[in-house]
Amino acid sequence: MTLGHPQYSIDYALPSYDEEWMVVKCSKKSKAMKSTVILAIDCEMVLCEDGTEALVRVCAVDRNLQVKLDVFVNPNKAIADYRTEITGISAKELDGVTYSLVDVQKSMKKLLSNGTILVGHSLNNDLQALKLEYTRIIDTSYVFKRANGPANKKPSLSLLCKGVLGYELRKEGSPHNCLDDACAAMKLVLARLEHGADGVIQEEVKDVDSAKLLLHRIPVNISTKDLQSVIPGDFEIELKTSKKVRDTYSAFAVFGNQKEANETFDNLQGNLEKDSTGRPQKVFTFELGTGKAASLCVCKMACDDSVDQGTLKKRSFEDEDKLGALKKSRKDQNCEQLEEPDLSLNKCEAHSKEIERLKQELRQRDQEISNLNKILVALTRKQGL
Repeated sequence: MTLGHPQYSIDYALPSYDEEWMVVKCSKKSKAMKSTVILAIDCEMVLCEDGTEALVRVCAVDRNLQVKLDVFVNPNKAIADYRTEITGISAKELDGVTYSLVDVQKSMKKLLSNGTILVGHSLNNDLQALKLEYTRIIDTSYVFKRANGPANKKPSLSLLCKGVLGYELRKEGSPHNCLDDACAAMKLVLARLEHGADGVIQEEVKDVDSAKLLLHRIPVNISTKDLQSVIPGDFEIELKTSKKVRDTYSAFAVFGNQKEANETFDNLQGNLEKDSTGRPQKVFTFELGTGKAASLCVCKMACDDSVDQGTLKKRSFEDEDKLGALKKSRKDQNCEQLEEPDLSLNKCEAHSKEIERLKQELRQRDQEISNLNKILVALTRKQGL
């Protein structure tokens, strides 16, 4: 279900050919490919002055939630933003830390050497931070899905904890806890494997969300103060507590009521379109007082009024065509099912060329974005001087 997910070839097109990357391979002929040992991980990253992200903490737990790895990591780079409101990490946690990325990679290689199945939520982000490529994986954002919305709209870890495990992972606005998130990912996989947990999650819609606008694809060099200066209206910025993309981040503009949020959205200059879930969205281009130009996406938190929201909320789990397949709970089959699809080469050969082509395009685009970001950071520094 992980390797067969439609987003897999995109999310896991990792640049493992780059410097500092480690590829951990597991021969298909070895007994390791039959291993059912599971390890769950979670990582925290900070933004560095060169515009890149760097690993600063990694936690790993086994099936019994015993901690196998819990270390802070020295990024060996100047840090521009600790993202403490999200990561829960500040400068004092990294004071005197000597453990490096190379040390973490060596530790992970030992933990994965016998074919251990690696588990995580949006695990591609963690592998990117670790600069580690590994294929025996289960991504919990893939093996569960929302009851409503398109298949590519992945459920959050907090939503899964509440909907599947029955507890709040963290209070709203609280920072991440790396160890708690690793344990949550493990509990979710075990619930799916051992207890036959349903793979379809009903999302609770909050009225307060209607007074927000989602700001996403925000360049990392645009601060929250910049956002408040270029977007009209009286609002507060609330950073979105989720893993950030290397060059952009997301946030909420929180207004006093829905009317104020709608008025601000209507007054923004930009082409009106819809995001993947049908919500109204505009690409907003602006120029700061320094002359710096940038753009971001501004999205409403609800679909157009013409969409029957009641119908969406009332969709029955029984109406999902593939629900029967998701309910298979035989323990001796499910671990392999969650990890990978049918290994028959006949099913893979038809798509292998297209996947390789897409991977190459993504690598080239990733490199182009990285180069442009470095140029932008350098220009920003010169302007500051």
